Amino acid sequence: MREKIERIDPGMHADRLEEDLKRYVEKAVELGASRAVVFKSEDIPVDERVTLKCQIPRCFGYGASAHCPPNTLKPSELREILKKYRRAVFFIKDVPPEVIVRDKATIKERVAAYEEVFRIVSEVESMAFYDGHYLAFGFAAGSCRHSYCAQQQDCRAMQGERCRFSLLSRPSMEAVGIDVYKMVASLGWDIYPIGSGARPESIPKGTLAGLIVVQ
Repeated sequence: MREKIERIDPGMHADRLEEDLKRYVEKAVELGASRAVVFKSEDIPVDERVTLKCQIPRCFGYGASAHCPPNTLKPSELREILKKYRRAVFFIKDVPPEVIVRDKATIKERVAAYEEVFRIVSEVESMAFYDGHYLAFGFAAGSCRHSYCAQQQDCRAMQGERCRFSLLSRPSMEAVGIDVYKMVASLGWDIYPIGSGARPESIPKGTLAGLIVVQ
């Protein structure tokens, strides 16, 4: 339960936005992020080629979830929405490369790592909402279908029913066209491409990322 809930202000408490953003950065790290930073919304790279990678070669999650392409927000739609925002909180979570490389031996650790990113995004987004930044929204990493409902036969939201994890599930950054590699690299942080043919011993670390667009 929240100890304090801010009254709604027409300007969404813009006068203290930068102060709040610093708290959200600290909160993300407290919750498990390796690094977090305030990011200008206008600098978030949105590129249709990112969602093209969901189709060529076809990702196993493509079309399997209400939050995966082609069912979720389109890059062109997100690009227009971001024009109405100024600031976001971007974070990464470093994980051992053997956890990210798809191997049945590390499936529990892999799911746990992705779920932690979903939880960080959800908690920081909620924090911003109750602080009066009521139009805040966030994106996580990976498919919520395979993080939370891998053992289920379907995605309830795809059937027009209530999502089993409605407050946690959301699109990944890549699902809406955000170039995560570019964002991480632009900050001077290391990130490596990890595909199905990658060998853990050849990769220094794995990286997952999340984003909360605040105001």
